[in-house]
Amino acid sequence: MNEQTPQTPQPTDLDPTAARFAPTAQVADLGRTHFIGIGGAGMSVLAEMLHQQGVDVDGSDMQQGAKTERLAALGIPVRIGQQADNVRDAQVVVYSSAIKADNPEIVAAAAQGSRIVHRSDILALLMHGRRAVTVAGAHGKTTTSSMLAHILTHAGDGALADPSYAIGGSIQGPDGTTIDGGHAGEGDVLVAEADESDGSFAKYTPQIAIVTNAEPDHLDHYGDADTYRAAFVDHLGHARGAIVVCTDDASALAVLRRLDATSAAHAIAYGTTPREDVGELNGARYVHIAAEREHAGDGAESFMLEMPASVAEGRTDAAGDDGTVVRVPVTLAVPGLHNARNATAAIVAATLLGMDPHVAAQAVSTFRGAARRFQIRATANGVTVVDDYAHHPTEIGALLDAARRRYPGATIHVLFQPHLFSRTKFFAREFADALAKADDVIVTGVFPAREKQQDFPDVDASTIADEAGDDASIDVEERMETAAQMIAMRAKPGDVIFTVGAGDVTKMAPVIAHVLEAHAGKDD
Repeated sequence: MNEQTPQTPQPTDLDPTAARFAPTAQVADLGRTHFIGIGGAGMSVLAEMLHQQGVDVDGSDMQQGAKTERLAALGIPVRIGQQADNVRDAQVVVYSSAIKADNPEIVAAAAQGSRIVHRSDILALLMHGRRAVTVAGAHGKTTTSSMLAHILTHAGDGALADPSYAIGGSIQGPDGTTIDGGHAGEGDVLVAEADESDGSFAKYTPQIAIVTNAEPDHLDHYGDADTYRAAFVDHLGHARGAIVVCTDDASALAVLRRLDATSAAHAIAYGTTPREDVGELNGARYVHIAAEREHAGDGAESFMLEMPASVAEGRTDAAGDDGTVVRVPVTLAVPGLHNARNATAAIVAATLLGMDPHVAAQAVSTFRGAARRFQIRATANGVTVVDDYAHHPTEIGALLDAARRRYPGATIHVLFQPHLFSRTKFFAREFADALAKADDVIVTGVFPAREKQQDFPDVDASTIADEAGDDASIDVEERMETAAQMIAMRAKPGDVIFTVGAGDVTKMAPVIAHVLEAHAGKDD
């Protein structure tokens, strides 16, 4: 951020990449702050954090839900419906990328001279004066940031005690309950997801910047893969301390190799490939994830981290490194090599913040997962129902690989709801290939989010099924509840059903469980 004076955009000037606060701005200077779409996962967290710091916060949403009810219970006024009167006398109005320029609250805010800011401006403001850790990537952001928040919350002491965190989802508590993904702590550490979807993560100046991967996504915004990767290079260039990058992803490795000398000197790479096989790392130090056990049938994932001594000692550069390697054993309660990678990034970040890596590894062993990440929702008639947020082909492939490791020999059923018409169009073949790892798949109607069906007249659930090979079992049912009933009727005791996608397919887990219970014993 290089602006010295905030600007007030007109209704047509909703640029999420434009910084609206000066680097010296403080949360206490905001005044009454109104959130448009306050019930969204990314918005509700920020509203709660500002409220906890004494800011006069309110908001609006199109419908009531668990998030709006929680905010209201905390004393944050929430109005259902979006209209001009909602922003009257608001000094600051916050919007997300889902809000359009003709939104009546945006129009009214501009007319009365309110400062109109993107949600990323608020998150950037919350980073001021804190040791911020950002997690960026096409996938893995929520789980990695949740793991780091869990490590610091359960093992942090002194300067690492009671961190703040802004996570775009919820966390599964140790007793199976759901813990909200936002907390304004008393400590000086802030853990936050850095959303790359609209380019707004360019505003952040974290102490530590993590990139879990840079696999091309959101091409409706970036246009092509090279522009997408360039945005990650720019984001990492704003890190004030260390850079942590997973090189198992070829695009993230390409990003690492494009860093300038100053940034690269503070970079740490990590991955499952032995160092000698990775290739050029642009001078970055390397943490190797050495798998100890290839099979995780009991639900655990065990591996060994081999890290340079300078990393284990929390140094942001390699000064004084003599080639000594510190071995740190890790056992996770969540399955999958993708979670081994996520945990590695979280452990490295905690170590760079000042925690002993063995303590961090012990703390992450009790992490049960972010909500909607391999979350067991029900067991009925001998069938396990699991819900997962995966909405990119690579995520789905990793999920189903983990499912095979967690449930060896089981028949795997998937109810998949594509998210965004553009993503479905761009990656139809990749989705079909990833879903082919399951035994039985039903693809249901596309969740549009910010897009409109009329802009993509030839894209629907069959777009993916049409790309499936002869060996793949992918059926189509546009009506989601019908699809849920169908897949439940196909399952037998010992099978596993996954509800998969970033939309409202999560609502189908109880429907599936109900059908399974209703038909218990009828197949005998």
